[in-house]
Amino acid sequence: MNPHPLALITLATLALLEGRAIAQTATPPVERVEITGTAVPPLDEKTTSTSRLGLSVRETPASVTVLDTQAVERIGAFNTQDILGAIPGVSWSAQPGAAGSVFYRGFGSSSLTQLWNGLSVQYDAIAARPVDTWLVAGAEAIGGPSGFLYGAGAVGGTINLVTKVADRSGDLTHVRAAVGTMNQLAADVQRTLGDGGAHALRLVANLTEGTHWSIGDGRKAWQASASWHWAMTPALSHLFAFEQQHEKVTQPYWGTPLLRDDAGAILGQIRTDPRTVGVNYNVRDGRYEQDVNWTRSVLKWAPDARFAFTHTAYRYDALRDYENVETYSFVNANTEVERSNALLQRHDQQAFGSRGEASFKGAIGGLRSDSAFGWDWSYNRQTRFPLSVAGPFDRTDPYDPADTYFLSTPGITRTYTPGATNRLHTLAAFAENRTELGDGWSAVGGLRVDRITLAVTNHRTVTATNPAQFDTAYKPVTGRLGVVKALGAQWQAYAQYSTAADPPSGVLATAGFAALRDFDLTKGRQFEVGTKGSFDHERGEVRVALYDIERRNIAMTDPDDRTRVIAVGAMGSRGIEVAGAWAATPALHLSGHVSYTDVQFDDFAETVGSTVVQRAGNRPANTPDWVAGAAARWAPAEDWQVGVDWRHVGLRYANTANTAWDAAYDLFGAQAAWQPGGGATVRLRVINLTDKVYAATVGASSLAYLGTPRTWTLSADWRF
Repeated sequence: MNPHPLALITLATLALLEGRAIAQTATPPVERVEITGTAVPPLDEKTTSTSRLGLSVRETPASVTVLDTQAVERIGAFNTQDILGAIPGVSWSAQPGAAGSVFYRGFGSSSLTQLWNGLSVQYDAIAARPVDTWLVAGAEAIGGPSGFLYGAGAVGGTINLVTKVADRSGDLTHVRAAVGTMNQLAADVQRTLGDGGAHALRLVANLTEGTHWSIGDGRKAWQASASWHWAMTPALSHLFAFEQQHEKVTQPYWGTPLLRDDAGAILGQIRTDPRTVGVNYNVRDGRYEQDVNWTRSVLKWAPDARFAFTHTAYRYDALRDYENVETYSFVNANTEVERSNALLQRHDQQAFGSRGEASFKGAIGGLRSDSAFGWDWSYNRQTRFPLSVAGPFDRTDPYDPADTYFLSTPGITRTYTPGATNRLHTLAAFAENRTELGDGWSAVGGLRVDRITLAVTNHRTVTATNPAQFDTAYKPVTGRLGVVKALGAQWQAYAQYSTAADPPSGVLATAGFAALRDFDLTKGRQFEVGTKGSFDHERGEVRVALYDIERRNIAMTDPDDRTRVIAVGAMGSRGIEVAGAWAATPALHLSGHVSYTDVQFDDFAETVGSTVVQRAGNRPANTPDWVAGAAARWAPAEDWQVGVDWRHVGLRYANTANTAWDAAYDLFGAQAAWQPGGGATVRLRVINLTDKVYAATVGASSLAYLGTPRTWTLSADWRF
């Protein structure tokens, strides 16, 4: 990898920003124009998931993105993955088998942490399936290793979704009705009770129903939450929150088969037959269904301005079911589609946890020094019930596939026989500190020590590579050390070093003997430098980050014994991210971001047939080089707002051999909102305005998961 172009771009950007910062220090302040709700909120906003010290974005030595409720609404996001478009460098897809697929700084979902209210169930590629945004109050993201915050599995970054809960903001009523690709009915009601509003009760409910863009693909989903905030004393409060999610997708779309060359191979830029777009080859009674329950108890005690303690106890319970035929391939010179790989699968998962955090504001040697300490305990149990039949089953017309049914598939019965149970215990201690060193300097550090034990019970036939019981333990130590320098009243520069650890392959909630028997967790480290600041008298804000990440001990085939998997592989990622927002006038808001990632395997061997092939120098699949986005919001009149947005995702390879790829694509969207009065807002939102056909995920063998075509929603909101 050659970092020189990135270094030149960054040095030039930092010089420009520092020059502007120095120039601004001599400019008299004017009335601040708040830009909350754009892609980058005010830098002085506090974050909840990127530090336990209550630091602002400006004070944190890392690339941080925060999206509040207004930002989520302005984006017009349909689901939680749509929100990710405002985070620099992030791309995603939601294919049924890995619906939480997210790529950040060159790493996929197995090397990212996707949180729900700061909590991880350690199965993010599946459990982070997109959820309708009605439950969501905002999102926060931190780029690069952040294991010191949440433990194993965060080499590429951490994304946290925060839901709506009761608070002391007062009474509210918000209802919505929407029609379009998905129909929606939703309500959000909060009421305060008792002396001084000591009790706040909030109910949030959402129902959506509609058809997906592929033939036969239908979806019904509902979410509901109830929360109670009790201010017992001025210093002591308690939050109880319960959330339930249900989703059922009938005949899920698994992908579109790729055209093959005369030799029957998929090489070069991938191609799909335009006549197969929207065709669904899955069985007619195929389904994906999930039920998820979250219960949280959050106790906060702050007897004075210097000390605070928070304890969170939680329970997670999920049941997921799949019944599908999942693979479709062109055969006979692209005249027929062959269907194979039927899978009946059930995931039964529960997680329990206790987290305590104490923060202190004090001084060391006359220097202000704030610290946080605590523990994190969790127990995660998951049992899988797989029944897989490879096939192939039939060959059918590519444009008018024959109807088939899951229980008529040879070898398939609706019998749930457990395959394996993973029991994962985690106990961790953590600490953070921020000390002001004087002359505009501050040092910020964090450390976490984990004790992770994994017990895997095999419920099937015992073999040499699948024993009846497999037990292992890990003791990763992860941390971050950073410095922040104030370049002026409104500009800061920072540098940091951080580490993380994650499984060598897969995730611990499902990994077994073959993947883990011979090695420890992988090691990840990052160097990052950047700057953050305000311009145009605080009407605009910019963030720039340059990073270098290395991950070692990736699982790879032993070149001397291809029957064994060893942990000696490595990959590296270097890149630059630039993001900003500007309230050019009270009526015009602009925001955007652009990122470039140079990621490659430094050492990785792969078995192809009977041959071990070295993939060093190649790029991991589905990791784009460029990701960019921009949005403009304009209010031509007091009760009108219009907006346009653009998103660019660069070239992605379909395999580790880098012999097949998909070209870059651009998506455009538009929306218009009208406020007729009485607390009402009518909004029309259109995504993929040009009806672009593109691959959200490129398959390694036969399929591409195509992204959503042109989609529209007309909604009416009332607040009273």
